[in-house]
Amino acid sequence: MSFIPVYILILGFTIVIDFYAGILLEGAKGKTKKLFLIFSLIANIGVLAVFKYYNFLLENFTSLVYSFNWTNPLPALKIILPIGLSFHTFQAMSYTIEVYRGHQKAERNFGIYSLYVMFYPQLVAGPIERPQNLLPQFREEHFFDFERFKSGFTQMAFGLFKKVVIADRLSLAVDYSYANIGTQSGLSLIIATTFYAFQIYCDFSGYSDMAIGAARIMGFKLMDNFNTPYFSKSVSEFWKRWHISLSTWFKDYLYISLGGNRVKMPRWFLNIFIVFTVSGLWHGANWTFILWGAIHGLFLIFAVLKDKLIDRLNWSFLTHRFFDIPNTLITFSLVCLAWVFFRATSVSDGFEIIKKMAQFSFHDKVSLYFYRYELLFCFFLIAFLMLKEKYFLQINTTKNSYFYVITSLILFSSYLFGVFNQKQFIYFQF
Repeated sequence: MSFIPVYILILGFTIVIDFYAGILLEGAKGKTKKLFLIFSLIANIGVLAVFKYYNFLLENFTSLVYSFNWTNPLPALKIILPIGLSFHTFQAMSYTIEVYRGHQKAERNFGIYSLYVMFYPQLVAGPIERPQNLLPQFREEHFFDFERFKSGFTQMAFGLFKKVVIADRLSLAVDYSYANIGTQSGLSLIIATTFYAFQIYCDFSGYSDMAIGAARIMGFKLMDNFNTPYFSKSVSEFWKRWHISLSTWFKDYLYISLGGNRVKMPRWFLNIFIVFTVSGLWHGANWTFILWGAIHGLFLIFAVLKDKLIDRLNWSFLTHRFFDIPNTLITFSLVCLAWVFFRATSVSDGFEIIKKMAQFSFHDKVSLYFYRYELLFCFFLIAFLMLKEKYFLQINTTKNSYFYVITSLILFSSYLFGVFNQKQFIYFQF
């Protein structure tokens, strides 16, 4: 509403539809029940299709008919994507699906259901909550608790540090390199892509930390959205640690609905590929996001084939802890390779970056917007982040003195080293 007031009607439309759909679903049976669910899903996906994908689909359709020397009579829409549309739409869809499956009773208090969709800490960028976790908490009475406040405020403070000190500083180098691909060396692009991996992680997990911390201060528990994903030893493990609320959403509501791994292998692989391609499309109306999702789908399919080959050859020694570090480095490299297309403005730019990265030399000149000491500071911040998350994932605030000292240091460091260029959170655009 702060920039387009009428957009509140989008939320109002989906809230009204899904609130009454939940009540109707609870009392219906058989085909009628399925029809109510379909109607609710069409309403939610329809809003996404119009505001997020209409012009993208129109552009591709126009290119297709132009190749046949035809013209497209459909007009483009002059619309702006509402902030966080995909997040609260998916949260609303999880409610009606859970009511349909009988895992959740229909909420009959319109205000409480509206709060479930519009709960401010996680409204614009998640975590994407489930009704079983969040709805009961709105009926509980919450009292101020200083221990909870200390824990929540510290998490919020470190989320701010991740955003303004690490993510926004790294973005200066990333934006420069990805905007000047032609003048960048392969080594520069490798460093910039590595920086982007940590930029998007600190940006998104920083928001999640602030959302979870703000909710905890008020007495609400939101699900964890990240669990040190860059320490993963496989791509499948990465997806159990990265954007957990979205990956579990796709697993529970799309992957299992398609049959999951309870089908023959070719269909299983197709299910994996579909889920990750749709996940890419969820992130944005651009072929770069679709390709990013498809790449991760292929990574997981090859991982399944690799595991089956290891079992068949009885090469169990490859699962020894000795290989943990190589596997972690390989996984991080594969994830970074996919991030190229997530960040690139076009598919052709993505392939140009991959090509240059493949031709890198350690003698390449590095030009990354920064001076040398600033570049070293970026590497120091990444090393600090990894050490903190490896050994001090939860900051101890049980003693009041610890709380005051730690939060003061975090906030002062954020003020001293932060980059305050009004750069929004990356995931707001999704």
